[in-house]
Amino acid sequence: MDQVLEEFSKIGIIPVIALEDAADAEPLAKSLINGGLPCAEVTFRTDAAEESIRIMAEKYPQMLVGAGTVLTTEQVDRAVKAGAKFIVSPGINPRVVSYCVKKKIPVMPGCANPSDIELAMELGLDAVKFFPAETNGGLPAIKAMSAPYHKMRFMPTGGINAKNIKSYLDFKKIIACGGSWMVNGDMVKAKDWDGITALTREAVSAMLGFTIKHSGGRFIVSGTFIEMMTTHGRGLHGDIAVGVNYAERAVYHLENRGFAFDEASRVYADDGSLKAVYLKDEIAGFAIHLVQN
Repeated sequence: MDQVLEEFSKIGIIPVIALEDAADAEPLAKSLINGGLPCAEVTFRTDAAEESIRIMAEKYPQMLVGAGTVLTTEQVDRAVKAGAKFIVSPGINPRVVSYCVKKKIPVMPGCANPSDIELAMELGLDAVKFFPAETNGGLPAIKAMSAPYHKMRFMPTGGINAKNIKSYLDFKKIIACGGSWMVNGDMVKAKDWDGITALTREAVSAMLGFTIKHSGGRFIVSGTFIEMMTTHGRGLHGDIAVGVNYAERAVYHLENRGFAFDEASRVYADDGSLKAVYLKDEIAGFAIHLVQN
């Protein structure tokens, strides 16, 4: 479970998809990967779900594929046999959760109130899906419940979009958010895979929030501020600081796009979170480093 949760945390956004035709599974998976989200929760609400999971898992083994809307142990078995690496359900069914825990299958049941959370804890879980998130009070509700259950972590799903995702992910008890806004149903029907890739990239950009913090060589320029440097720092022409909302997630997403980082340059905050890190190679003579906003 912990390995899947760690992967969730790095990805940040878990696309929730429902496919009517398994033939759409491969191109949709490719669109999500190209857009920067190598992950999918395929809901068992359609007859094509099992085959869609199988296709995604076989064609893209690097992708974290799971099954959503799982209501029975029989569906658990079918999903896992097809290649699902995690199970998600809309509510908390003790029989389904216990079955997954016993078989060491990562499972995140939907919880909406303190009683649900206590049941999840009793069943041995330390992370749950909060569903439907916005309808059940959104971020304020999660914050309120996290006070007495301080070890519980949440994956809110339902009503999450590009406009509110940062407010959710800023709260440390939230490991990731589930959402379907980047997997537009009409686009899937129209087989507009490029459009879905574009929406996925927009979702990742909205989450990471890349901004130029400062740039310079012999002097540093940051907004209206200029600082003269007495020594030359990294980079042939200087360095550029790129601000990000979540440094560790930004590293994960950039590494997936082929960038490498200078591990020795990592700087950590007092709470152990990544504060800054340099790219391994210069770009156009500039040393590039990520800085936590």
